[in-house]
Amino acid sequence: MPQQQPPAVSVIMPVLNEERHLRNSVRHILEQEYAGEMEVVIALGPSTDRTDEIAAELVAEDPRVHTVPNPTGRTPAALNAAIKASRHPVVVRVDGHGMLSPDYIATAVRLLEETGAANVGGIMHAEGENAWEDAVAAAMTTKIGVGNAAFHTGGTAGPADTVYLGVFRRDALEQQGGYNEEFIRAQDWELNFRIREAGGQVWFSPELRVQYRPRPSVKALAKQYKDYGKWRHVVARYHAGSINLRYLAPPAAVCAIAAGLVVGAAVTPWGFVVPAGYLAAITAGSLPAGKGLSAKARVQIPVALATMHMSWGLGFLTSPRSLAKRVIASRRPAVPAPTADVE
Repeated sequence: MPQQQPPAVSVIMPVLNEERHLRNSVRHILEQEYAGEMEVVIALGPSTDRTDEIAAELVAEDPRVHTVPNPTGRTPAALNAAIKASRHPVVVRVDGHGMLSPDYIATAVRLLEETGAANVGGIMHAEGENAWEDAVAAAMTTKIGVGNAAFHTGGTAGPADTVYLGVFRRDALEQQGGYNEEFIRAQDWELNFRIREAGGQVWFSPELRVQYRPRPSVKALAKQYKDYGKWRHVVARYHAGSINLRYLAPPAAVCAIAAGLVVGAAVTPWGFVVPAGYLAAITAGSLPAGKGLSAKARVQIPVALATMHMSWGLGFLTSPRSLAKRVIASRRPAVPAPTADVE
């Protein structure tokens, strides 16, 4: 009997100011070891660099690549626009600075079929291109940096609350009405929550790996993690059962260090034991994380760790309740998930 053709795949990409990585990211998609039909839909935000020009070159070079506008610049709006413009039964999310492993799509489609899941995803494998990015990548792939999140540090395959990026059955996406555009960050978690609430399964597998390029500066990393913390507090208010000690550690560290500095300056030098202890802990934790890296990268790992922890914690603590109220008001009820196999 002739072998059944794999399902056609739509790759959707929200991009904004991605001139540095976009071409390479798309190359990793187009060179996938996958026998099925494929298209790439790039949703273009209002970039201020050469992203649009590079995207136009990619469209001219390969008929599988298309673009759609995303005037808001918001990631969930970009994803919804790309989903609407795409047409295949399997939808693969890729960011403009993500590099798929060669068998990523083939493995994901196989896992969809084997598990019956609505969404599968794997490891966000951070890799740098210079000493600072190497330091951030090391911080992002260790438990001292990001806790026990499987999509950062790895783990065994199985059901998960959420996964990095995601490879979806289109009918599951359409059934839920796509992404909630009020979630500027954490939109993946919110969509996966609705999928799970409706009876669908989200599946993590370490077989799936995406190379991720870290933010290129302390300032950019701080903004990224402050946004993460702010939106994680929105999620906690949106769904009270979603918080755990891992998420509370950074804001607790910020409060403890701030209190220690105040006490140390105004009452007794013993207060400085708290920030000093924190610095000692991240310095010690950076030693195994920096194994195999250059000396320049190793000495920057504590800076990356402190930036991530403090920015995330500050974002969590200063997240306005009004933002959560607006997001909660946009809550979409989960719709029962389809159970049909990928065709």
